[in-house]
Amino acid sequence: MPMYRRCTTAEAGIGMHNYLCDTDGTGGHLKTLPEDFIVREISDPPRRKDNGDYSIATVTARNWETNRMVRLMSRSMGVSRDRIGFAGTKDKRAVTTQLMSVYGTPDLWEKVDLKDLEVKDIYRGARGIQIGDLIGNEFDITVRDCTMDPSLFKETVETDIDIIKRTGGFPNYFGVQRFGAVRPVTHLVGERLVRGDIEGAVKTYITFTTDEEEERLRLKRKELQDTPIAEWDSIFHSIPPAMAFERMMVSVLMKDPEDWVGAIEIVPSNLQMMFTHAYQSWLFNEMLSRRMDAGLPLNAPVEGDIVIPLDENKVPQHENPIMTTSKNIDLVARQVRAGRAFVTITLFGSDGQLAEGEMGEIERKVIEENKLSHEDFVIPGLPKCTSKGSRREIVCPVKDIANEIRQDGYSLRFSLPKGNYATCLLREFMKSEMRDY
Repeated sequence: MPMYRRCTTAEAGIGMHNYLCDTDGTGGHLKTLPEDFIVREISDPPRRKDNGDYSIATVTARNWETNRMVRLMSRSMGVSRDRIGFAGTKDKRAVTTQLMSVYGTPDLWEKVDLKDLEVKDIYRGARGIQIGDLIGNEFDITVRDCTMDPSLFKETVETDIDIIKRTGGFPNYFGVQRFGAVRPVTHLVGERLVRGDIEGAVKTYITFTTDEEEERLRLKRKELQDTPIAEWDSIFHSIPPAMAFERMMVSVLMKDPEDWVGAIEIVPSNLQMMFTHAYQSWLFNEMLSRRMDAGLPLNAPVEGDIVIPLDENKVPQHENPIMTTSKNIDLVARQVRAGRAFVTITLFGSDGQLAEGEMGEIERKVIEENKLSHEDFVIPGLPKCTSKGSRREIVCPVKDIANEIRQDGYSLRFSLPKGNYATCLLREFMKSEMRDY
């Protein structure tokens, strides 16, 4: 039975109870500088079309939160933010390069003049960019201010890399960005929505805080919590820019104190989707931790596991799940060993198949403990918050991993498939507090 190191940091609160690597952590933290976290999308760009309705550009951003960037881009262009497309949200404190699109002519991109933002390689395309329109991401990440003795960096990093390679990847948890490192709130909002408490979801998003959050933001949330909605107009203009989405929600409730649905609908579509998805992600993390606790393998199927094959482009074919049985387990195991298929766990939603056998028992127990049903994930009046669910691979493969040891830390270069978290790889090396990611 594999032995995994137990996580004792705040990550346990988002379901990340284990580490794959049973080494001491190097400590340290990420993103001391934006240049310490470089992300480049691996894209499948839309084909060129001289009279295409969309204009595609390569956008490099330094220290930009994706939703705020899109909002200011749309203002510069004079178009709705819904006309701007991107494949995935990126870390704010980072240097990121990604394809983006706008429904309109190339000159719209020329109107964008924002600090630390470079727009280049503009062309007209046959289609726009949508969420999920990428193959993966390349990363170049530097860890600084490590607490471990520098003489131990090399051995520790290389041991971890060896364990990850032998496993075929690392536990495919949803990382802290899914929930919020400083204010892990998105899954709490999602749970309220799933339980039919839309009012509670809005109030949670506006007022929930932690000791890690800046004092001025904590105080403002407390003030909003203690002030009747009818009197919010007196404090509306003092809501700081860092609470832009909360400010949007407040503006709706100032007009109609009972319009809880409208307060959710006013925030960007991808944030609305993120709420329910984040709750599904918390459930997934709990299930993955329990699989590890039960000693079930990460890189091999057992009877009852649902396995997802990869297509020729190494993209998981979620529409073609394979149930592992006593009759096919040898064949399925060979496919998993060869990296042509992956064992999965449910992202529980309004639809979808659960595993059987021991993993099925784990999935059902977590669902039962949280008193959930498929119907709960259909959110009345909020179609963007409704989620059918899916399945997710329990191991994330790493490609081309390399390291460089520095005096006060080290750098890692690697690429991951889309939808996976670089911080979940880094946590295997660092084992730091959640805020340090």
